[in-house]
Amino acid sequence: QVQLVEYGGGLVPAGGSLRLSCAASGRPLGHAMGWFRQAPGKEREFVAAISWSLGGTYYTDSVKGRFTISRDNAKNTVYLQMHSLKPEDTAVYFCAAREGLPTTTSWGYKYWGQGTRVTVSS
Repeated sequence: QVQLVEYGGGLVPAGGSLRLSCAASGRPLGHAMGWFRQAPGKEREFVAAISWSLGGTYYTDSVKGRFTISRDNAKNTVYLQMHSLKPEDTAVYFCAAREGLPTTTSWGYKYWGQGTRVTVSS
C-alpha cells in the first residue's frame, strides 16, 4: 500500500510559478510516480512522470519546457515545478504511483492522492 498527499496548489497569475509536492508513505520503494490533472468538465490527463531509480522523466507536450518533475527518494517526495503558468493549466492536480516503469495512462496507476487545486488567473 502507498498513500499519497499533495501540497502546494493555489491561485497564481498567468506567467507565475508554483511547486507541487507529493508525499508518499507506506511502501513507495520501487514505484514510478506521475502527475495528472483534471480541468472542470474535462477528462483526467497525463502531465508528467518519473521512474524510481534512473530518474527518467516524461512530459505531455503542452508542459514541456515549463514543468519539471523530480523526486527525492530519501524523503519519499515527488515534485512538480511549474513555470510560465497559463490559464489553461488550471485544474486539480493529482499525484499517482505505480510499481515498475512510468506510464502516461491514468489506468496504469494504482495509487492516487486526493488532488490539489491550481488556478491560473488571466
